[in-house]
Amino acid sequence: MTWNAIAPLAVLASSLLTGLVIFFLAEQRHGLRTALNLGGAVVKLAIVVAMLWGVWHGESYELRFALLAGVDFVLRSDSLAMLFVTLSALLWLCTTLYAVGYLEGSPHRSRFFGFFSLCVASTVGIALAGNLITFVFFYEMLTLTTYPLVVHRGTEKALRAGNVYLAYTLGGGTLLLAGTAWLYGLLGTVDFAYGGVVAPIVASHPGALLAIFALLVAGLGVKAGLVPLHTWLPIAMVAPAPVSALLHAVAVVKAGAFGIVRVLYDVYGIETAADLGLLGPLAIIAAVTILYGSLRALTQVELKRRLAYSTVSQVSYIVLGACVFGPLGTIGGTVHLVHQGIMKITLFFCAGNLAETLGVHRVDELDGAGRRMPWTMGAFTLAALGMIGLPPLAGFVTKWYLGVGAATAGMHWVIAVLMASSVLNAAYFLPLIYATWFKTRRGPWREQMGGREQTRFETDWRLLFPPLVTAAFALGAGALAAAPFSPLSWATLFAAREYLR
Repeated sequence: MTWNAIAPLAVLASSLLTGLVIFFLAEQRHGLRTALNLGGAVVKLAIVVAMLWGVWHGESYELRFALLAGVDFVLRSDSLAMLFVTLSALLWLCTTLYAVGYLEGSPHRSRFFGFFSLCVASTVGIALAGNLITFVFFYEMLTLTTYPLVVHRGTEKALRAGNVYLAYTLGGGTLLLAGTAWLYGLLGTVDFAYGGVVAPIVASHPGALLAIFALLVAGLGVKAGLVPLHTWLPIAMVAPAPVSALLHAVAVVKAGAFGIVRVLYDVYGIETAADLGLLGPLAIIAAVTILYGSLRALTQVELKRRLAYSTVSQVSYIVLGACVFGPLGTIGGTVHLVHQGIMKITLFFCAGNLAETLGVHRVDELDGAGRRMPWTMGAFTLAALGMIGLPPLAGFVTKWYLGVGAATAGMHWVIAVLMASSVLNAAYFLPLIYATWFKTRRGPWREQMGGREQTRFETDWRLLFPPLVTAAFALGAGALAAAPFSPLSWATLFAAREYLR
């Protein structure tokens, strides 16, 4: 077996094997568990970097073997896969360090980090899946490995949230499997391919293809948080902060949006999807989700729930970009896979720091937090301004390409949606920024939450370092967008693959 076949398997195994070993560690083996977690994350990132270099220079990485007659298990690299798998590898390392600090002294850490690693393995499998069968396998594995993380605290509220999460995601997985099986029955293949694979049967089965598309998008839309399938997302905020960060920035919601992009471009093909009239209705659903999520975020008094509804809104930029016919819209939507991830994980890291260090859970408790935790709130401010779309941050690049792409495609109503969304983003983020820097705290802060020892930093360094790194990424991804190997460069490579074939 060559390195080009081994590499995708090695990326998957680096977190899969780590998780399986951690399950068997005693709770008191804290040092070994941390070493395994961080070691696995570093190894994964190193392999991904090597693959990035290879794909950039035209190398192809693929592992394929038969599961059943005519059904293959396929792991494959392309520009879209590498964009998502790099995000997963990079943010897994940051989230692992954060989770080690966050869960210091808490029970059931071996169980938590075991499922945590399996969750990342599932996400990597989704990113590298070379056909719908492989994608569905890891998509369902993601559901099963994230459920224990959502219910980790074991409270009645956590268990109730986990049941809602499981009902939604298993239902979505069932729809996705049904659509995949139906399509396989018509085509005899569900491999991903440039330009899609359904064109040969459009004339003979147009109605079936419309129904299959509805099943696939509904199944993926549950995890992507499309309205009205989004309800589980704010409820799942009962999970610990590292889990919230993982769900919103890397794993679950991103897997759904990534899957919709795959279906549009590599199953149906963007031109065939346009000919079948699929892009307009899906764009409207995405636009409604963007505006609805922002409006709901305005009314939330709990900080994590406000961020959750912001995710509902922001992830649909990816779907909207995929529906804006043309390379510029494709670039805007695809690059937001990364941009939303690095900005949103920063916000959830900072929310976790506020809760753990100061006991702040509500937006009306933020007065003066910037003076007490200037580094944390500086990172929060950068990420929030990026979500609004302020240049030169990452969010500006997304909105610029979406807007120009919409104008080029003649979809001027999309520009109005983007403008309204930016205004709403500002309405629910700017008051938080103002309160944290310009208002004065009344009364003392609640220090040493959960018995956490004070350090010379504003909080545990393991909690402080990750949001500073991801905030720097959010700034760099915007300011250095034109640089080689930037997220924008990879999104451009993907768009060129689709439109310049």
